Amino acid sequence: MRLIDTKDAVGHMLCHDITQIIKGEKKGPVFRKGHIIREEDVEVLLSVGKDHIYIWEVNENMLHENDAALMLYDMCKNEHLTRDPDIKEGKVELIAECDGLLKIDKERINKLNSLGEMMIASIHDNFPVKAGQHLAGMRVIPLIIEKEKMEKAKEIVGDKPLFELLPYKQMKVGIVTTGNEVYYGRIKDTFTPVVINKVKEYGAEVIAHEISSDDVEMEIECIKKVMAAGVDIVLCTGGMSVDPDDKTPYAIGQNASRVITYGAPVLPGAMFMLAYGGENENITFMGLPGCVMYEKKTIFDIVLPRIMAGEKVEKSDIDCLGVGGYCMHCPVCIFPNCSFGVS
Repeated sequence: MRLIDTKDAVGHMLCHDITQIIKGEKKGPVFRKGHIIREEDVEVLLSVGKDHIYIWEVNENMLHENDAALMLYDMCKNEHLTRDPDIKEGKVELIAECDGLLKIDKERINKLNSLGEMMIASIHDNFPVKAGQHLAGMRVIPLIIEKEKMEKAKEIVGDKPLFELLPYKQMKVGIVTTGNEVYYGRIKDTFTPVVINKVKEYGAEVIAHEISSDDVEMEIECIKKVMAAGVDIVLCTGGMSVDPDDKTPYAIGQNASRVITYGAPVLPGAMFMLAYGGENENITFMGLPGCVMYEKKTIFDIVLPRIMAGEKVEKSDIDCLGVGGYCMHCPVCIFPNCSFGVS
């Protein structure tokens, strides 16, 4: 790579994209890497502030930004993940090939980013993503970088990809709606439709639904009935607070073999319950607090995609949600540790 005066650049090859920014209209390359500069290009280059440019010269010890970005991509790519075929301004972007749960090895990415002169930026770990969604971008900071430094990055990352996309399983769901007010027809059940819509987003099928009064024995039996239908997930709505009539946590505990948590450091959603049961813990139980019925996002929206992807969520996974888990009055997600990441 050699620096020359733009007015003397005719006939030479550009070694990087030249970006043009027109506020409110455009930001993108006006010339691409490899372009042979013509006489008429000189005025355009000067108009975008390029009085001097770099031209490409072969150096066996250095890598061009595009080649280095592709090396970073090789450290990230995995099954169900691909890239944008167009490398723009030295940047490669990682794209989801299917709906699923994104898993990120944050520790190794942090180590790579600490090397300097290279970077990988992504959306949050454990996030539900859609097919075609852009998940991460990667590039090196300079126009060229030492091959030795990129080899060092490969050494740090190792053979395991930095990203993994887990497609959702075809789950069967049973819902137990609790509460005298619904059971005796005093009010319309507006909770169950919300839950049905949420699980359908992940391709799940609701195959059983029971309505119980606040009688704890009835709740226990209703849970048993939906379990007998062959469900993978049992969702219990209502009765999760500390009022005398709220018996749902007890009813879940009587059917589950292992309670993970009753309570979560997330608002909305502190009264959430998670448990496992059935043969080899093949059934997941969730007790959903009332906020799930009316809040846009709650603890349920954090845990549900992980369960739908076939993960076992443990107590330690819940406990670490506190920092970034207070979203009751947040108008937009701007914090890097936010559990929800939604506006």
